[in-house]
Amino acid sequence: MLELNERGLNLLQNKIYELSRIHIVDSKMAMIKNRIAKLTKDMDYSNIEELLKAIDKDKKLAQEFINVFTTNKTDFFRESFHFEDLLDRVLPSLFAKNRPIKIFCCASSTGQEPYSIACTALYAKKIYNSGAKIEITATDIDTEVLQIAKSGKYTLNPNLEKWPEWVYDEINEFFDIQDENPQVRHLSVKQKLKEMITFRQLNLFNKTYPFLSQDFDVIFCRNVLIYFKKNDQMEILSRLFGLLKINGTLYLGHSEGLYDLDVETEKLGRKIFIKKA
Repeated sequence: MLELNERGLNLLQNKIYELSRIHIVDSKMAMIKNRIAKLTKDMDYSNIEELLKAIDKDKKLAQEFINVFTTNKTDFFRESFHFEDLLDRVLPSLFAKNRPIKIFCCASSTGQEPYSIACTALYAKKIYNSGAKIEITATDIDTEVLQIAKSGKYTLNPNLEKWPEWVYDEINEFFDIQDENPQVRHLSVKQKLKEMITFRQLNLFNKTYPFLSQDFDVIFCRNVLIYFKKNDQMEILSRLFGLLKINGTLYLGHSEGLYDLDVETEKLGRKIFIKKA
């Protein structure tokens, strides 16, 4: 196992920032040690400098390095009030426009968030009797979690995850249930939900995104900005804001804000923002 001194930890801290703009604070050095041990357990590098040189030359290793430092805490219908707003306010208004609807989930992790969006959209189409096409683009920097998301297979503890009542009422519309064990439940996402979502890799700190200006009606950017420095958060928000249609809705995580862009929005509370002209 690689021996890590303070200098080596700082080099790793700087490299992950260089590659992804993920900012690991000094108090998380123990976490760096644990994660680099996980990455290199089957590798034979004599020191950190040798590892970093290999990362610079090998794109696959660089991606593995990024993957091991991403945080992937997520749940179905996390911060459920955003999905209530999507169901009760946003989608009925968009259905009235009689055109395709585009939603961007920009930190999709293992897929629970975009599948929650898809469930909400499918249920809204039913109760509002809409035939609107809804397209969801879900991105993440971590290639491993994207593979999990694409598979759509999950193991849940029903006692820990509380979903909206309408999900339980319609659950067979959204999931194939593999068992009914009260302590653990194995679910597979229905194909019709998968077909609503395009999963793709994206580093939010890329200077450009592969989308058109004002391309999306709704953007979910929740609990990801907290891993970036303030100036980097502002850059990402500016790019995301450019992708959002006028009167489009942006959802942020509970500890995140819009900084200078705040004046260009109508604020509905609970980190729900509407982009104004």
